[in-house]
Amino acid sequence: MADNTEEKKVTTPAESKKTVAAPAAKAVQATPRSGGGNNRGGGRNNSSNDGGDRGNRKRGGRRRRTDKPQEEFESKIVDLARVTRVMAGGKRMSFRACVIIGDKKGRVAMGVKKGADVQLAVQKATDYAKKHLIHVPIVAGTIPHTIESKFKGAKVLIKPAKAGTGIIAGGPMRVALEMAGVHNAVAKMKGSNNKINNLTAVLNALDELRTAEEISKLTKN
Repeated sequence: MADNTEEKKVTTPAESKKTVAAPAAKAVQATPRSGGGNNRGGGRNNSSNDGGDRGNRKRGGRRRRTDKPQEEFESKIVDLARVTRVMAGGKRMSFRACVIIGDKKGRVAMGVKKGADVQLAVQKATDYAKKHLIHVPIVAGTIPHTIESKFKGAKVLIKPAKAGTGIIAGGPMRVALEMAGVHNAVAKMKGSNNKINNLTAVLNALDELRTAEEISKLTKN
């Protein structure tokens, strides 16, 4: 005879309790900060790459700057003064510049010009000097013979000197001889102390210099 009794399933208290899973926390995506966070490693890699690029540029990847061409003449301002000119409407102020240029190879010149400002006066004097160059004969680093010249109240005397003497002169005379390329000479200045007059007298003396060959040709003719 079959047993009609229903089997009752007995559940333990532990099974009766349903395990409720905790709600998953929302993932907050961190925004990368500039220069920090997860990008630090990448920033370092980029910096290392930049360092490599810089190294490659220095080794030959970067174009070298072309050197500026050297100027043909050296220039020096001998005198700079502010001058006034009386006009019908009043006084007119300007600047006067005395500039001497030379290549130290036998060419030298002087320019005196005025301008509304210092830069303009110097530029005009330099341009004028480039158009009025004189050639100075140089023999063994000195002048070929003694020369004397006079301009207004200024008197100059220039004598040749042996090697190692140097230039024994002062003021604008020394500047003119150096710009011309003379390494050994003895010069004296008398009379006026005006720089422009003295410099003009020196250049006149240098312009009158002649070599022995030139003098012989002149005497034959």
